[in-house]
Amino acid sequence: MAVFVTYCSLKYLAEYCLTKQYNNEADMVQKTVPANITEVKLYHRYHALAPEIVPRYFNDSADIKLPLELISEMPELKENPFHQKLLQVFSEDKQDNMSFNDFLNMFSILSDLTPQHLKAYYAFKVYDFNSDNFICQSDLEVMLGKLTGDEELSHEEVQLVCHKIMEEGDLDGDGKLSFADFEYMITRAPDFMSTFHIRI
Repeated sequence: MAVFVTYCSLKYLAEYCLTKQYNNEADMVQKTVPANITEVKLYHRYHALAPEIVPRYFNDSADIKLPLELISEMPELKENPFHQKLLQVFSEDKQDNMSFNDFLNMFSILSDLTPQHLKAYYAFKVYDFNSDNFICQSDLEVMLGKLTGDEELSHEEVQLVCHKIMEEGDLDGDGKLSFADFEYMITRAPDFMSTFHIRI
């Protein structure tokens, strides 16, 4: 169940200073660059996906969104069997687009520093394929299909795995996993934090 699964240079600032007038350097930094080095790296990655759409320099007032299909081509996401649902979960507009803030939120949640309960919350949303706020039999079947890929399991094998997952995680016996059930399961999966993770 747990399987799932540059830097801000002075030149960058100097070039941008030449194109804008600000009261002071602090004002310029606040208005033109993201808050930290990781955000700058991520912005460069976002820009590189579509340089003809995304401005070279960060502008927090720009209403720019990229299609999820473009973002899904990133090497960090491309091989992940859940990449499509992962992107949908973090897309705020729910129209298969992703703003830079969405992009930043996704990579923040998938970073090493994110607490387990936050990772669990988003992993639950990813595995909830029918978006009914539970992980039910049909969600588990979709999940297994994505995990096994070309190595299809027989119907009996799928049913057996689903039964075992429910047996272990369905604490109240209602035939589906609530978020509380899911969170309890992953506390017993020591590799969850390393599998629900992308290094950028």
